[in-house]
Amino acid sequence: MLIERIHHVAYRCNDAKETVDWYTRHLGMSFILAIAENEVPSTKAPDPYMHVFLDAGNGNVLAFFELPTQPSMDRDRNTPTWVQHLAMKVDSIDTLVATKAKLEAAGIEVIGPTDHTIFKSIYFFDPNGHRLELACDCGTPEMYRKLDEVKWDMLNEWSKTKKAPMHARWMHDRSLSA
Repeated sequence: MLIERIHHVAYRCNDAKETVDWYTRHLGMSFILAIAENEVPSTKAPDPYMHVFLDAGNGNVLAFFELPTQPSMDRDRNTPTWVQHLAMKVDSIDTLVATKAKLEAAGIEVIGPTDHTIFKSIYFFDPNGHRLELACDCGTPEMYRKLDEVKWDMLNEWSKTKKAPMHARWMHDRSLSA
C-alpha cells in the first residue's frame, strides 16, 4: 500500500465559527466544508458535533470538531507545549516575516523567526490553544544529502542511548565541515 497524501488532519476546537473566522482571517485559508451530526457515524454514539474543514493549500485540509457536550478542552499535561504543534510550509522568508507582522498587529504573540539551519520558522497559538508553526525551507541540497546519510545511524543510536547523537552537529555549529 502507498498512501497518496493526508486526507485531513483533525483537531478539537472550542468554537467552530470562531475557529473558521480566525484561520480565514489570519492564515488566509478558505472554509470548504461543514458537517454536523447528532450521532458519531463510526460508533453510533449520541454526541452532537460540528466538523469544519479548511483549505490549507495543495490538497491539504485542516479540520476541527466542536463538541459541545464533552468536557472542556485541555492539553496533554505530560508533554511540553513546544512539542505538539502543526507546522505549515510557506514559500519564503519574506512571507514568514510579513505574516509575523500581520499576526502581531492583530495582537497574537509570535516567537521567531527561529533558524533551524534547513528551515526558518515562527510559532504562535490559535484561539483553541493549538501551537502552530509556519516554516520556510532554506537548506541546500548538500545539507539534505548529509542529513539523509546519517538518519538511520542517528535513529539507531538514539534508540540505544536516549541521548542526542552528534552525527548532524554541523546544523547547530552552522558549518558543513563536521
